[in-house]
This record gives sequence, structure tokens and C-alpha cells, in this order.
Amino acid sequence: MTHAPLWSLLGFVVWTLIVLVLGIGLPRVHAVLTRRAPPKSFLADVPHGSERYRRTMRAHLNCVENLPLYAALVLMGGVIKLESSSFDLLAALVLPARVLQSVTHIASGSNRAVLVRFYFFCAQLVCFAGMAYLLAKQL
Repeated sequence: MTHAPLWSLLGFVVWTLIVLVLGIGLPRVHAVLTRRAPPKSFLADVPHGSERYRRTMRAHLNCVENLPLYAALVLMGGVIKLESSSFDLLAALVLPARVLQSVTHIASGSNRAVLVRFYFFCAQLVCFAGMAYLLAKQL
């Protein structure tokens, strides 16, 4: 395995942090500092914020939900020292598909945007399945 899957995994982690800090953290800090919301007002089980803010929270959660799966695949490839250009390519395709899914999710809640982000999610699933297949074949 080249370093490409590890770089892609690191990119996935960084992207997850960017969505969290810029999309959720900064708006919350701003709301508190400008006294538009008290610090304790961001309850997880109570919808708050704009529609875009709520989509950003969901996009972040999508990242968090899929990161362990992707990390497991990449790290397994490293552990068994998988040498596969197909594995490297699939791993490299995950990050742009994730970023595009998140950006589409945050940008719009229209039917078209939901469909587009579903395609980007499916692309990631195909990559995950291909990576899992290549790992299983090597074990």
C-alpha cells in the first residue's frame, strides 16, 4: 500500500474537523459572544439554528458515521501490507466523494441536491465495498 490511502484518510479527518469548526463551532461561538444564544442552548435533541446550520450538523454527523469504516479499511490495508493500485485508487476516490457530498448537503436541501449527495454517498459505498473485497481477497 502506498501512502495515498493514508493521506486520503488524513484528509477525511481534516475535512470532518473543518465541517465541525467552521460550520458548527464558529456559528455557536458567534451566537454566544453576540448574546443571541446562551452557551447551554445548543441541545442535541432540540432543533436549533437555521436550516443550513441543521444540514451542516447532519453533514458533520455523516462524516463521523463513515470515518470509522473508512479508517478500518485503510488501516487494515496497512497492517497486511496490501500492495494494490486498485486499493490505492479506491481509497483516493473516497475523499473527493465525501467532500462533494458534504458541500452538496450543506448548500441545499432541494430534491436535486439530495439526489446528488446520494450519488456521492453511493460512490463512497462502492469504494468501501471494493476496498473490503480487495482486503478479503488478500487475507
